[in-house]
Amino acid sequence: MNQFSELTAIRDELKTALSRLGFPSMTPVQAGTLPAALDGKDIMAQGQTGSGKTIAFALATLNTVTVNQFSTQVLVLCPTRELAAQVAQQYREVGQCMANLKVQTLCGGEPMGPQIQSLKHGAHVVVGTPGRILDHLQKRRLRLDGVTSRVLDEADRMLDMGFAEDVDAIFDAMPKGVQTLLFSATWTTGIQNMAARYLSQAHEFLAKEASTSNPDIEQRAFSVEEHTRVSILKGVLTTLQPAKAIIFCNTRRRVIEVTDALVAEGFSAAGLQGDMEQRERTEVLAQFAAEALSVLVATDVAARGLDIKDVDCVINVEVSEDVDTHTHRVGRTGRAGTKGLAVTLVAPSEQEQFAKIEAFSEIKIPMKGGPSIRFHGNRIKLPDYVCLHINAGKKQKLRPGDFLGSLVKDAELPADDIGKIQVQNAQSFVSIKTRSAKRALKLFREGKIKGKRVRARKLG
Repeated sequence: MNQFSELTAIRDELKTALSRLGFPSMTPVQAGTLPAALDGKDIMAQGQTGSGKTIAFALATLNTVTVNQFSTQVLVLCPTRELAAQVAQQYREVGQCMANLKVQTLCGGEPMGPQIQSLKHGAHVVVGTPGRILDHLQKRRLRLDGVTSRVLDEADRMLDMGFAEDVDAIFDAMPKGVQTLLFSATWTTGIQNMAARYLSQAHEFLAKEASTSNPDIEQRAFSVEEHTRVSILKGVLTTLQPAKAIIFCNTRRRVIEVTDALVAEGFSAAGLQGDMEQRERTEVLAQFAAEALSVLVATDVAARGLDIKDVDCVINVEVSEDVDTHTHRVGRTGRAGTKGLAVTLVAPSEQEQFAKIEAFSEIKIPMKGGPSIRFHGNRIKLPDYVCLHINAGKKQKLRPGDFLGSLVKDAELPADDIGKIQVQNAQSFVSIKTRSAKRALKLFREGKIKGKRVRARKLG
């Protein structure tokens, strides 16, 4: 069974949505979990970002939702705010034909007031991070006694981040016998113990063994001293000149240090780490997706779960602290059949850990001396686009086509000067070639979009 049309247990509204989204066939994780999940079984599945796991659990859980009953029936726990936002969006897309379906996101780092007001009106599906979910639960703003299905997404990362006790407390507030779907990239002892606590006679899906080294991803390494690490990083960037690069750091402090150094040198760079406010994180990710930012500097936790396409290369400023993390980092490039490149900077104190990564990956990563690569300030690659933030989105009934039509017709911009258009609930992001940015801003300042006045500003 590999076609969604073969799943006779799916309700008609979901089938219509799948057709609109253009999803005729299932990925392995979908084919391996959906039939059992639709039959009401608990699921323990191995699934990484990009495997199609979100569509799988969204379909399974939405299939049981009673829309005219305004209570929380589905709870999805995610380790990070960015992943929760992506999962909630997938639920809205899959459930687009279910009249009056309400999906609520509850994450830390966002204002509490709007969440409290939204909860007063009820939500069929709640997606969020364990800390904020538990906060609302303990203050009795959220009730979970009507939950019929629950999802643990990226459960291994939740354990790594210390959310085990929060998950226990949240699950204790639910009725017995709730269907549980657990998805994890790795099946560690901790995950096995979690499954034993929460799952009953679970259907298991284990991804087929895959090589830990993707042949479409070339890996290189450079030896560095601690004091030359950032200067050699600059040399790598001006030599490779990637349009989009993700730079991984082991700590938040290193993210700030590297970002500040790159920006001071003239690179188009921004950081992504846990101390940032949600608004800042959203805007940085929007710029990167819009190709208005060349370099994203991030910790593993901040970057986990992000679905970022067309990344030319990944650079590990430091050797990752475990083998799985290195594999996840490298897997950010070379997606969808494209060639990728991963570069790792290795200090003497990291040689032993780097050797473990090579042994696990069963490859020998060629290493050159760091001084062999030079920084050239005149070769810094800057993006062709800028990203505009607009204070209106889906709630104002705006769609990407509305922005595109106004920019081409009213502002007389060449269609080729308009890049990615991201329309979210209450805001939108529009990518515009730098040469046309002033004309676009003038349209938003003086004109209207679909009869509505909006405010716009350039990010970065």
